Amino acid sequence: MIKVVRGNPTPEELAAALAVVRARAAAAATEPSGAPAPRDSWSDPSRIAAHRLPAPGPTSWSRSHWPG
Repeated sequence: MIKVVRGNPTPEELAAALAVVRARAAAAATEPSGAPAPRDSWSDPSRIAAHRLPAPGPTSWSRSHWPG
């Protein structure tokens, strides 16, 4: 059940909101429940740990960039 707490939506606005909620519910129902979400490569820690870190020394600041 959907309840409007604030405002005075038109019937068209209510229909649009209900369509979005139903589409999200249908998409969630089709996904496997036990499968983890795929990880984005940006948040993958192995992206950084897979490369060798620069050796410390007086010029190491110039080599301390994100490996690409």
